[in-house]
Amino acid sequence: MSNNTSFKEFLLLAFADTQELQLLHFALFLGIYLAALLGNGLIITAIACDHHLHTPMYFFLLNLSILDLGSISTTVPKSMANSLRDTRAISYLGCAAQVFLVVFSLGGEYSFLTVMAYDRFVAICRPLHYGTLMNRRSCVQMAAAAWASGFFNALLHTANTFSIPLCQGNTVDQFFCEVPQILKLSCSDSYLRELGLLVVSACLFFGCFIFIVLSYVQIFTAVLRIPSEQGRHKAFSMCLPHLAVVSLFLSTGMFAHLKPPCFSSPALDLVVAALYAVVPPAVNPLIYSMRNKELKEALRK
Repeated sequence: MSNNTSFKEFLLLAFADTQELQLLHFALFLGIYLAALLGNGLIITAIACDHHLHTPMYFFLLNLSILDLGSISTTVPKSMANSLRDTRAISYLGCAAQVFLVVFSLGGEYSFLTVMAYDRFVAICRPLHYGTLMNRRSCVQMAAAAWASGFFNALLHTANTFSIPLCQGNTVDQFFCEVPQILKLSCSDSYLRELGLLVVSACLFFGCFIFIVLSYVQIFTAVLRIPSEQGRHKAFSMCLPHLAVVSLFLSTGMFAHLKPPCFSSPALDLVVAALYAVVPPAVNPLIYSMRNKELKEALRK
């Protein structure tokens, strides 16, 4: 195959070869997908309908839940459909759409997690200025910036990836279309453009990571200075769900893309990809609602 216009579809990596295991994969993914739909759907509905939750923290959480739904809906339904139909095929345009939506969703989620760290920092370290710094206009601007950053990042990655000539076949070693796996099919030096874009994205990623870490260093320093135990407990309760979601998001994503090549195998890559692309959207609603009395009360209503 001389270039990427020589074929009209890609072949994804299947979770199993036998029909029984394919049905097991379908049932497992269906359960996770329904849990993600239910959890994120309830959070979106509760925040939208309860005026007590119309605060910056819950506004950003609503956006995060929307992106979680978009992320898992991009990869899981196609994988389940392929298992039921005993096929591995995905169309060329479908693959391009998957790459765009996955990068857009994950990039947007990371941007919102960074914004939410700033929100927690202002709430705990600058409480007297919270109303000024986190007013409606500022929140809308930060949310728009997070959506826009995810969109343009996804647009650049998708355009670069699918403009590269591919001559190593059309088999993607993953259960969804992923940029690093598609780059492995390249046979020209033009893939260096995408590698350069990946380096820029990595720098932005670590910039946001450092911002989150520094924010929490100052948050924990301020919390430890609170004299009352009840005050410290309340402050920690505000931060721990967000910190848990950030840890889950970063640990699974970094392990998937930064693990040593010696630990790489198709089976392990499948499991790791499922951990960072499928598990967090289903688990995040549980983490945020577990110790959140306001959200629990809104859900009861």
